This record gives sequence, structure tokens and C-alpha cells, in this order.
Amino acid sequence: MKLIKSILKKKLIKWLLIVFASIILFFLALYISIYLGFFGKVPTAAELSSIKQEEATQVLDKDGQLIGKYYIYDRQPLQFEDFPKHLIDALVATEDIRFFEHDGIDNVSLMRVFVKSILLRDKSAGGGSTITLQLAKNLYGRSNYRFFSMVINKFRESIIAKRIESIYSKEDILTMYFNTVPFSDNTYGVESAARKFFNKPAIQLTEVEAATLIGTLKANNYYNPRLYPERSLERRNVVLNQMVKYGNIPQDSANFYVNQALGLDYKSFNHDVGIAPYFREQVKKELAAILDTIKNPNGEPYDLYRDGLIVHTTLDVGMQQLAEDAVKEHLTVLQKDFEISYGKYAPWKTNKKVIETSFKVLPKYKSYKKAGLTNAQIQDSLSVKHKIELFEWKGDTIKNMSVLDSLQHYLKFLNTGMLGIDPKTGAIRTYIGGIDYRYFKYDHVSQSERQVGSTFKPFVYTAAIENGMKPCTYFSLAEVTYSNYDDWTPTNSGTESEDPYINYNLEMALSNSVNTIAVKVLNEVGIDKVLEQANKMGIKKELPKLPSIALGVTEINLKELTGAYASYVNKSKSVKPFCITKITDRNGKVIASFKPKESEPAFNDYTRQVMLEMMKSTVNQGTAARLRTTYNLTNDIAGKTGTTQNNKDGWFVGITPNLVMLTWVGNDNHSIGFKTTGIGQGANSALPIFAKFYKKLNADDRYNNITKSHFEMPSDEVVSDLNCEESKRDGFFKRLFTRKKKQRKFKGS
Repeated sequence: MKLIKSILKKKLIKWLLIVFASIILFFLALYISIYLGFFGKVPTAAELSSIKQEEATQVLDKDGQLIGKYYIYDRQPLQFEDFPKHLIDALVATEDIRFFEHDGIDNVSLMRVFVKSILLRDKSAGGGSTITLQLAKNLYGRSNYRFFSMVINKFRESIIAKRIESIYSKEDILTMYFNTVPFSDNTYGVESAARKFFNKPAIQLTEVEAATLIGTLKANNYYNPRLYPERSLERRNVVLNQMVKYGNIPQDSANFYVNQALGLDYKSFNHDVGIAPYFREQVKKELAAILDTIKNPNGEPYDLYRDGLIVHTTLDVGMQQLAEDAVKEHLTVLQKDFEISYGKYAPWKTNKKVIETSFKVLPKYKSYKKAGLTNAQIQDSLSVKHKIELFEWKGDTIKNMSVLDSLQHYLKFLNTGMLGIDPKTGAIRTYIGGIDYRYFKYDHVSQSERQVGSTFKPFVYTAAIENGMKPCTYFSLAEVTYSNYDDWTPTNSGTESEDPYINYNLEMALSNSVNTIAVKVLNEVGIDKVLEQANKMGIKKELPKLPSIALGVTEINLKELTGAYASYVNKSKSVKPFCITKITDRNGKVIASFKPKESEPAFNDYTRQVMLEMMKSTVNQGTAARLRTTYNLTNDIAGKTGTTQNNKDGWFVGITPNLVMLTWVGNDNHSIGFKTTGIGQGANSALPIFAKFYKKLNADDRYNNITKSHFEMPSDEVVSDLNCEESKRDGFFKRLFTRKKKQRKFKGS
């Protein structure tokens, strides 16, 4: 019996030895096959020595401040000198305490893991991964194999880690690690994480902030400080205790730190949110077109999302923030007034034609229609209610609504376009394409064309002055019917109380935006000359040869209109608004640069000075006088208000020596206008945005070069030619033989 037991024991030992040896041989063979590339190419030492990582393209404002990024992975690289010591201490103390001692593989940790985790089943034993192993994973990722995926990936990473350690110094490894490690919210690299979660560069991170970010590395979603602040706080304190344990910070400091809040200052660089989203989207479109014409040193196209380009723009982020604040302040109030004015008869609720037309352009409607559903079936499908996040000026809200409910909700909103440029160059300083890019993607600065109303009138008067008409030329307020244009009779706002025998000079007529006189001036100077003048001023769109052009019935892009108005403070030269000054590669080499193209003067300096004085009168005593009376602005400002037919669009152009700003307000649906002129006129709907913005600008010393600038003094000739009575009344005999409403043919073509 003993003999049998002895034989069995020897056989068992032999069998176990064979099994053990087989396992060793299997894993050795597996390791060799991985080393030889049977499971995918392992980067060579030569390839590792020239690692090139994907980097986000950065968008900077005119002063170099980061305002956005374009990326697949949000990553911004730094040099070793840019990492604060306590950030490195927190990482090493938490993730790899023997980092400066091992060669990529920490055998002591591996043995601990083997004994405690595998043999003793101690789940708190931790892992054996080193910073270098994590770097290998960060750089080359993991593949999904059918069998033994974890083992194969671990072996592959160990090979890469060994090679990395043989090529790079510990400082280089830490640098690569910090530049590639994934943090919460799809953020790669500590610089991007620092800017996203604390709105500061990594070099400025405090001990507490550094510990918070390092704490997320254990599980970047589970410990996301934005989503799970309590978990993140607990994990941060573990990191701080590790730093105490290994002598990086004293215990009393840690005791103080653990009682501090997370102190997040979250700044998303998501394309849909953050500062100037419409501007960033426009920059992206222009950048993509530019990069199509440029090759990198290898002869390949640059990748907008991966090549770490630096895009320098013209935007002033401080001014942009003030502009966005002004828009929100004004439109919050205006939207409320707009809805109250309609009451229960609001067209977005009761006008079946408006609702049905909008309904039929919905993507979901089109897809259901394509699938063969009837209108009734489509309406039933889109009437099902579900929770949906909605835009509201008071703050986004979640409501239980159907697609049809949501459609009516969004139909009511007024939208806006606002552009501020340096009139000397066309450099865009502020750019607001709409009220919220998340919900309203359409850009009213670059994409939209709207009727411009009375903002076209200065082009008419410019053509008149340029062609010899004197500023003290008088025209009657009286209405005229133009028989050769379907008996068209332009009228003025407030016609009931107007004296048809009053005659205004050009300054009075423009500053008070008198429709009847604008058409008469157009008739006098000729449509062709007015259209030619507008073209010289940068309005390149083909405009209709109709007398109603004097009242701005044509649709013009906001950019073109702003660039044209710049000519009044830019030596009679229009400008083309632009947003990119230069593009550099990741190493700072300029790959493209842009300078504004200088145009020819569109009119003489006499005309320019006269027009500027006339538009100053608009602000001082005309339709834009609210700037002085309501908002108490004392700056040098010229301007022009505009309101279109049926109060569909409100406009204001503000002109100062170093900033020209144009603002539009209206509803995206052309069928929905303002209920009354009192609410919808440009002086009430658009002007207040400029006024509120400029008041904020006045309060900021950074912009004294704009707010304290002054127009040049007009020449003696201009002063003399403008020195006349604003209005004259027809004498008795002229009144006796003049009918109140004349009928004539329009000759100015």
C-alpha cells in the first residue's frame, strides 16, 4: 500500500511538474511570439525614439488666450519644466512609488500582487502596473484578442515599457505620461485637464488640485469630479494621505487640505458650449478650407483634429464675454415683452399655416414621409410625449413634451446676430451668431441674409453727396405715389401727425430715418449710382433695381453690411471682416498667415465727413437718441437704426473711431414678426444690445483705446455746408397749389 502511495505521489509530482513546465513553456512561447510580432506589430526602439502623438488644434484669441480646441482626443503637450513638483509627487506616491528605481517592470510589486492577490485573495493588494507600463498602454492602446487578451496585452506592454526605459530618461517618461494619460470627460493630458477642471494651466495647479486630478486616474469616469464630486473628494484625500506617507507633504498640511472643497472651475471646450461657439465653428470651417491648400513637410495634408496646430484669431475674448452678457440681458427682457404682446393669439400657437410649414421641414417628418406614413400617422408619432431638455433664458429646463410641443416652443424665440470689427482692418473682435449654439446652429453672422431696412439708407445718401448733392438740399415729407411701380406709395412711421408741407435737409431726413425722403433722394441721384456706390462699399450681392431699395427691402449678409459701414471711419475704404491671422504647427512654425486686403476708397473724404456728421446726429437727436437719453452714453458714437416691413427685423449699427458694431434681432421664421413697431423697431430691439455692451466696455479700463477715442474734427467746408436750418415749411402759395399726395413716375433708374 505504501509502495502504491509512493508511486502515485511520484506520478502526481511528475504530472504537476510537467503541467507547471508546460505552463511556463506556453507563456514563454506566447511572450516570444508577441515579441516577434505574431499578435501585432510591437514598436521598435527606433519607432519609440520618435513618438508623435495626436494633439488637439488650439484656437487662441488675439492676445493668445485659449478659447477652443478641435480634437478627437483632447490633448495639449507640455515640457517637464511645466509640471509642478507636487503634481509629480502625487503621481509617484499614488501610482508607482518605485518609479525612479525600476526599469519599467516593478518586480517587487509584481511579487506582492502574486502573493497577496492571487495566493491570499487580498483584493486591497493593488496592481503591479508601473507608470511606464501605463504609458505604453496610453501610447499604443490595447487590442481585443479571442483568448488571453489580458495576458497578451500585458506582455506586449511590458516589452514596450522595457524599450521605452532603455531609450528615455525618467523625466522624459513622466513628460510623455502626463501628456497622454486620460482624465475625466474624454480629456487627454494634464494640461487639458487642468484647463478644463480648474481653468488654469498645469503649472499653476495647487497641491489640492493636483491630488484631485491624480485621483481620477484610478477610474476616470467613476471619480469624475464634475459628475461625482463626493467620490472624487474621497479619492483626492487618499492621494493626499499617500503623499504624507512618502514624505511629500507634512501631516498638518494634509489635515488642512482634506477639509477643502474641490474648488472646480469647469470650462468645457466642447464645440457647442463655452465662449464664442459660433465664432469657433466659423473658424473651423475656414481652417478646413485653408488646410486643403497646404501640405505638411511629408507632403501630406494637415489633420485639423490630430496635428496640434495653433490657430491665432482676431477675437478679443474679454469683449466677447461682455457682448454675450449684453445679449443675454437684453433678450431675456425683450423675449418676455415679445410674448406678452401677442398674448393668447401668438402665431406659434394659433397660426396653423406657420406651424404646419415649420412642421414639414423637420428631419423626423421627412424621414417618416419617406417611409410612406400618412400625415395623420406622422402627427400621431410626433405627438408622443417624452422628457426633453429645452432652452430657456432663465435657464435650461427638462419638460415632458412631444416633438410638436417642442416645435412650438422654439418657434417663439427671437434670435440675434452681432458682429464687432476693427474698422481699420476688418479684424473681428466680437462675434455672436445666435442666442445658443446648442439649440440654434444657424449662424446669423456668416450664413444669414435678412432685409436690412433703414440701414441701407446711408448708402443712398452717400451716393447723393458723392454725386454733388449738398447736405442742405431740402425734400418734402409729403407722400408721393409712383405710378410706374404699381402706384407704390412709401409712407413714414407716424404719418398721421406729419405735416406734408415740411421739408427736411439731408441730415434731418437721415437722422430721423424718413422713408419718403430716402426714396426721393434715390430718385434724384438714380438707382444705378446708388447700387454702384453700395458695390464700391463692399456690398457684392446683386441688388434689385427697384425704388424700394431705398428702404432696405433687399436681404444682405451681416458681415458685408458691417464691412461697408467701416468705410465711414476708415478713410472711405470698406473692409472684409476676417477671423484668422496665422496658423502655426505644433512646433510654432508659421504655415499660413493672413493680412487684410486693402480696398480702394469708395467715396471722397468730404462725403465721408458729411455722412459721419449726419449719423452722429442720428445718435444725438435722431432715431438712436436712446443711447444718450436712456443709456446715458457720452462716447463719440455715430449710428443708424433699421426696421423692416411688418416689423420682421430690427437693426442697429454703432460706429465709433476704433470699433464698428452691427446688431440684428428677429425671429428665424420670416412669417413671425414683432407685434408692434414700438417693440420691434431697431431702436428698441437691437440698439439696447449695443448700449448695454458699450456701458460694460466703458467700465473696463482695458478698452480705453476704444471708449475714449474721438472722431476727427470735420473740415471747415463740411461744417459750413451743414450749417443750415434743419427744416423749412412751404410758404402759403406753395401750400395752396400743392396737393398733399402727388403722383409721379419714378425716374431714377
